[in-house]
Amino acid sequence: MKLYDSNTAPNPRRLRIFIAEKGIEIPTEQVDIGKLATRSPEFRAINPLGRVPVLELDDGSRIAESIAICRYLEALHPEPALFGTTPNEVGVTEMWIHRVEYELAQNVFHCFQNTHDYMKDRQQQVPEFGDLCRDRANAFCGLLNERLGEAQFIGGDHYSMADISAQMSLDFGKVVKVRAAENHTNLQRWHKEVSTRPSAAA
Repeated sequence: MKLYDSNTAPNPRRLRIFIAEKGIEIPTEQVDIGKLATRSPEFRAINPLGRVPVLELDDGSRIAESIAICRYLEALHPEPALFGTTPNEVGVTEMWIHRVEYELAQNVFHCFQNTHDYMKDRQQQVPEFGDLCRDRANAFCGLLNERLGEAQFIGGDHYSMADISAQMSLDFGKVVKVRAAENHTNLQRWHKEVSTRPSAAA
């Protein structure tokens, strides 16, 4: 296998954290998104959407999208389970993965794309939409804070893919002022805890 990776992009970091938690090693090839390498014809042949990460399998087939890659690796390496084990854990973890993805991660990404100077010459920006996405992401932090008053981790008693996605989103969200508020003490407790895990350095 080979992983097309980028050390500066958030979605590949989500996958790197997952891989570190699994304790597996996959050879990587860095893709320079700063130089728009993902827009090249060569990379578009690897992923027509021009995004990283992409996992290339030994037979030459490829899997894109970070959650899909994590699902594949979970099937190969089921321990430690990061998508839950019991039917209840699986269902609740999946629910929170989707909530984090659509209410936090996507809003952070849209805010960055539409408000950050880095993206000015890379796409047409709609700052008002970016500001709205920031507000939505910060509002969701309040819901996460409530959830983390009920459980140690977002999915329940065990660290899971839901935590990885939220961790990646909040760490990247700092650049667009998406963060735990002062009164989000449960979210702050959780973020401090997950940030001390060895995988956080991935």
